[in-house]
Amino acid sequence: MDVYGLIGNPVGHSLSPPMHEAGYDALGIDARYVTFEPAPDDAARAVEGAAALGVAGLNVTIPFKRDVLAAVDADPLAERIGAVNTVAFPDGGSGTPRGYNTDAAGVTRSFARHDVPLGGRDAVVVGAGGAGRAAAFALADAGADVHVANRTTERAVELAADVPDATGGGLDGLDERVPAADVLVNATSVGMEEDATPVPAELLHGDLAVLDAVYAPIETRLLRDAAAAGATTIGGAWMLLYQGVEAFERWTGEDAPVEEMNAALRAALE
Repeated sequence: MDVYGLIGNPVGHSLSPPMHEAGYDALGIDARYVTFEPAPDDAARAVEGAAALGVAGLNVTIPFKRDVLAAVDADPLAERIGAVNTVAFPDGGSGTPRGYNTDAAGVTRSFARHDVPLGGRDAVVVGAGGAGRAAAFALADAGADVHVANRTTERAVELAADVPDATGGGLDGLDERVPAADVLVNATSVGMEEDATPVPAELLHGDLAVLDAVYAPIETRLLRDAAAAGATTIGGAWMLLYQGVEAFERWTGEDAPVEEMNAALRAALE
């Protein structure tokens, strides 16, 4: 039996185990997915320990996504984003662990699922943290023109300097940027288990596609406001699903059973 897992701290809230195990069961793969909670400064040791124990693959979440970079051979996208959320162990753990960032795929595959083209589109990413970095790089690599807006302007400008042809600014610029945008991503935690939104409803419009990375609640205030404006709405559960699907496919070499994994995730969110 293969063992896959997740390292994070805390990690008890994770929805990854039921989602991934539904995938294994659907394909008849003899595997299970477990969680590990190392001490906050033990990311590298956790990866080494997983390799020694024969763990077949790891997901990585807060606070380890940046720290794990030093313990793996990261692919170019993960290097540019500056974070790893998926680790593969080649040669049964005897080879150098490989690091990937599947959060970016979570963004692009969510838009593709909803038939939203990204090439040549004007995109606004709200938030310059880890999710914001993944979203900004994903959208730019897909051909979108990216503007990053953040409460702390300096962080938005710093992120934009790393992303090809991107711009950055404060939240006060949303009044100008969102009405002219084709794509909007909320990459902040605003709206998580609260009735709040990072973008005023009056800025939203019917030609917009809105992805909210927040997945609890499934329908955030931002998504309700966007739907009322006639926009295409994409909940954060899609991004969570597709980053997991991408990891599943990298580990197993199989096409993930997306619908079974999605059903398990939605059941866990209820």
